[in-house]
Amino acid sequence: MKKMLALAAAGEAATGLVLLVYPPIVVRLLFGADIAGAGIVMSRIAGITLIALGVACWPGPPLVGMLTYSAVVALYLAYVGFAGGLTGILLWPAVVLHVILTALLTRASISGKETKT
Repeated sequence: MKKMLALAAAGEAATGLVLLVYPPIVVRLLFGADIAGAGIVMSRIAGITLIALGVACWPGPPLVGMLTYSAVVALYLAYVGFAGGLTGILLWPAVVLHVILTALLTRASISGKETKT
């Protein structure tokens, strides 16, 4: 079972990496369509999510996966905001929320107070 989980985690993380680097190829191969604008941004966020899912499912604490997601999404959304063009009313509150969440998850990770489910 652990080997299957590791294989699935690696596959999702690899797909996420391709989505992060070049989203149009994944969308074209999956759906036979092109994307642009906000579709590329959302595809990259989906890629970050798949990478974090892969990290969370890899042997180790799931907290690391959530920490990975929150930190990378905060950085990417801030980049999108500073680069200009695509800035909605909730962009900066989302960046701030993810920065706070990243800080809290980092503190929990360092202190070892991860809750077991």
